[in-house]
Amino acid sequence: MRPMNILLAEDDALLADGLARALRQSRYGVDWARDGAEADMRLAQRNYDLAILDLSLPGLDGSDVLQRLRERGQRIPALIITAREAIGERVRLLDLGADDYLVKPVSIDELEARIRALIRRGSSDGAPIVTLGHLRLDRNGKRAWVHSDSLDLTAKEWEVLEYLALRANKIVSKEKIMDSLCDEDHAITPNAVEKYISRLRTKIAPSGTTIRTVRGLGYYLDAPVQ
Repeated sequence: MRPMNILLAEDDALLADGLARALRQSRYGVDWARDGAEADMRLAQRNYDLAILDLSLPGLDGSDVLQRLRERGQRIPALIITAREAIGERVRLLDLGADDYLVKPVSIDELEARIRALIRRGSSDGAPIVTLGHLRLDRNGKRAWVHSDSLDLTAKEWEVLEYLALRANKIVSKEKIMDSLCDEDHAITPNAVEKYISRLRTKIAPSGTTIRTVRGLGYYLDAPVQ
């Protein structure tokens, strides 16, 4: 299997060197762009699995590079690194097409967890509608129905349900679910995952599809895949 290729756009040479070394040790391929123009050129010329963009790049800043990426129709996951913590700034970045963001200083463990989650999402089945028996998910609209009844789901419940539905009838560990729910503002604990699973079991029960526990291994969505 080829290594996942990442573009790292960061003008701080010391930080970029540390991040690149750590990611390469985890068997990612890493290209380093020192400014926004170089990042934009590399992204236009090569297919990457993920882009990590510092917001405060010289020349074109990270949001400019992100906007150009999306205008070209490139849907690769984009993770923004920023020193700006304002909610309005985070909303702006997500509206521009960012998939996730990290606030400096960057923890390499958290960065790698975010990367794993984004690459998994990017490599998942791209079908917008997933039908599992009488359970139906609209991935674009982030909605789900049992028969014709819409389910009232929280954002995290939706993420867990989508994650399991894309891996229907395959066992996934609690740790992998936690990784997929990585949240900067709220720690995702094993107990939280158990609560989401419990609520989802109740909500999807009328569909005939259920979430089963495999002791010591994790969970799987027991459903006919259509």
